[in-house]
Amino acid sequence: MKGCSERPQEELAGERKREGPFYDNLISDHQIFIDPVSDDRASEGEVRAEGTTPEQETPGQGTREQETREERTSQKWRTILGPYGGADLRRSLTQILTSVVPFFIFWYAAYSALTVGYWLTLILAVPTAGFVMRLFLIQHDCGHGSFFKSQKVADFVGFWLGVATFTPYRYWRKTHAYHHAHSGDLGFRGLGDVDTITVSEYLEKPFLGRLRYRLYRHPFVTLGLGGFFVFALKHRYPWDIPRRWKREWASVWKTNAALAALLVLASLTIGLKAAVIVHLPVLIVTGTVGVWLFYVQHQFEDTYWNEHTDWSYFEAGLQGSSYLVLPKPLQWVTASIGIHHVHHLSARIPNYRLQQCLDENPQLQHVTQITIWDGIKTLRLALWDEDSRRLISFREARRLASTV
Repeated sequence: MKGCSERPQEELAGERKREGPFYDNLISDHQIFIDPVSDDRASEGEVRAEGTTPEQETPGQGTREQETREERTSQKWRTILGPYGGADLRRSLTQILTSVVPFFIFWYAAYSALTVGYWLTLILAVPTAGFVMRLFLIQHDCGHGSFFKSQKVADFVGFWLGVATFTPYRYWRKTHAYHHAHSGDLGFRGLGDVDTITVSEYLEKPFLGRLRYRLYRHPFVTLGLGGFFVFALKHRYPWDIPRRWKREWASVWKTNAALAALLVLASLTIGLKAAVIVHLPVLIVTGTVGVWLFYVQHQFEDTYWNEHTDWSYFEAGLQGSSYLVLPKPLQWVTASIGIHHVHHLSARIPNYRLQQCLDENPQLQHVTQITIWDGIKTLRLALWDEDSRRLISFREARRLASTV
């Protein structure tokens, strides 16, 4: 896993008990679930590891008292959030219709604009990318089981939306479930999220290790190169997932085959060059904005990180997920994903009910709110300071190190 401290685990013990696969450079199959607030459980093999039991899915591995407290908290949020969960077929189909049709219209308009000038194609790439993002977020809801009552239907729709967004559906579904199951857990970092290390881990790295992490966290790399890299390259061969995830690997190959077929079709119709120069800027804009959206959801100064033994799913959802306040048109395009703390408390709430859930429950309104400008400023934050419990910049980390 990227970002892992190179210091032996026994030397890390100190005051904080460090547990979790991250410290052993492993990816765990345990505790991957869809929604601990929901009464429903994931079907066997979907997001639960082969051979694990429901008891192994309990958030955290603390004492029985801790588990009982988590269950009481789960029941509390189940009562509050339960009424908002579940799919509304009419609204789901309407969202698909109002996303797929405009995507094709804008894409074809960008292609037709080639006869006018490439500058017009580039302009039209922006709204086209907006609808690609919206398709991705519908696929996202399909993966969480919130968009259709039938998971088989959701998986079918999710796969084809994944082709449109260059995302292998089952691969993304499982890594994203891992993210939801372990967001803010220092012992379970490294899969499905933005790599984040602590100040002490950073300072203990050799020069090249620190340089590699600094480059990774540079905004130009994270946003400018990172989005295109993930969607165009890594999704074609996600080397960081285990070979035992057979259905996820099958999803990768099926998606690649479908994309190859589309390339052949394009070369026989509009021409391969035209298809590439039209879709390339769409992919770049989608990747850049999409990565930024994902980044600001958890990367802010007073976010939440805890060692596995002290970690709480619900505290991570409320304290470690932001509320990105967007203008209404942008909130519509991004399918309300900015109301991220509600989404992390219960992923079974479809995007079209997140705003209603937020408006009707005051206890959900006292969280970290971020504007677009705030989200841009958070790009300088890169390291988790375990002493002050804040995400800080490299400059501040250097200042803290010089005072020790």
